[in-house]
Amino acid sequence: MNDLTPTHSLLIALGDERRTMREGYAFLDEKCLLLAGEMLREVRRHQDLMQRYAILEKSARTALRGALARHGLNGLQVFPAAAAPRGVEVKPRALLGVALLSARWTATAASQPPAVNPSPEAHACRAEYSRLTALLVEIAGVSTSLARLYAEYRRTVRRVRALQDVLLPELDQDIADIDTRLEDLEREDAVASRRHV
Repeated sequence: MNDLTPTHSLLIALGDERRTMREGYAFLDEKCLLLAGEMLREVRRHQDLMQRYAILEKSARTALRGALARHGLNGLQVFPAAAAPRGVEVKPRALLGVALLSARWTATAASQPPAVNPSPEAHACRAEYSRLTALLVEIAGVSTSLARLYAEYRRTVRRVRALQDVLLPELDQDIADIDTRLEDLEREDAVASRRHV
């Protein structure tokens, strides 16, 4: 039995608190569904990007083999890198307070230094790995968004379970106890008033 003094105003206040908790529970439950839906969209996007990655990675490996066969490891190591500067363009967005992002690799139209021993194989290798790098940046953005969505989903599920399994049952029990105690007090008052008559 709880140590609250049973009054009608306390019963009304606890009823209001229960109604508020149930509204919060409904909101958090809906938030879980929205987060799960967004996670599924991001997972599908990640899977598509990973399929593209597998194709590009295979193509890049083939181009690397051709460049190594033509120049050898030492010759390929001194081949000029892709034009710099390059950077990552990040576009933030939010979903229910979760900071999501999409990222893409950007490049300027700067000229590349000339190679001492140019070859189509080395140029193809550089181009394939540039495409692969751009795709990896996009994958990193999706992976970051997925990690953030998952963390928020877990946090929200814990809150929903706490409301459903702990707070609401405790509050329901308190309300039932106070209601019972108030009924007992009213019965005692009724019996006492009959005795005085």
